[in-house]
Formats: sequence, C-alpha cells, structure tokens
Amino acid sequence: MSGNLQLRTKAWLLRARSDLRLARIAAAAAEPPLDSAIYHCQQAAEKAVKAFLHDREASVQRTHDIARLVREASTFEPGFATFAADAQFLSPLITSYRYPDEADWEPLPEPTRAEFDGALAAAQRIYDFVLSLLPQETHPS
Repeated sequence: MSGNLQLRTKAWLLRARSDLRLARIAAAAAEPPLDSAIYHCQQAAEKAVKAFLHDREASVQRTHDIARLVREASTFEPGFATFAADAQFLSPLITSYRYPDEADWEPLPEPTRAEFDGALAAAQRIYDFVLSLLPQETHPS
C-alpha cells in the first residue's frame, strides 16, 4: 500500500473516531443533545466504511446511505453483510433528527437514550470491524 493511500485511509478513520468521541461527549452532557449525538453515530459508521472502500481503491461515493456503502464493501469483504441491519438502522439518522418536518413545522422529538445507545453500539461495531480489516499503520494513534 502506498504511503499516500495509507494517509488518506487514516484520515477517514481519524474523522470516524472523532465522530464516535463527539457522540459520547455529547451524550454525557448534563442535558445531552441526543439529536446531535445520534447524528455523529451515523457519521462515524459512514466514514469508517468509506475508509475501507478507499483502502481498497474503490470509488468512494458521495452518499450518506450506509446500507449502500456496506453492500459495496461486501463485494470486497463478505463479512460486511453481517452489518446490513446496523447500516439500515443508521442510514436515516443523517436527517431524521437534523431538520424540522416541513409539512407541519412541529418540533421533532429527541431520540431516546435507548435509540442513541443502539446507534452508538452499531457505529462502534462497524468501526471496529473496519479496523480489524485494515493494516495497523492506517489506524488512528
């Protein structure tokens, strides 16, 4: 693997790790903004899968659809198929708590602690799986 490819893969993983950290920090606040925290769970998983695809020199699509990214990653590593349910759960979190419902402009409900915990666990599973597949030199220090 070229040094340039390693650095770019590591950059994706650093951002994914930062999103996981930010999700945990936000969720631990006295009045946790779980809507923002859950968004960062989605982002962490998305960036982790993109790191894997980048490492395999696949075209990294401009999409937030983790399910689609996981399907693509499965063509390189069949083990990604085991994360289909996690990807389906996480994908809609990119927008579901970020924007008001324009139909009635009612305030959106906050995600529950259980929803956040599930999103964090799913994102962590995907991130950990990606790390297990990539060379140590691409891992964040």
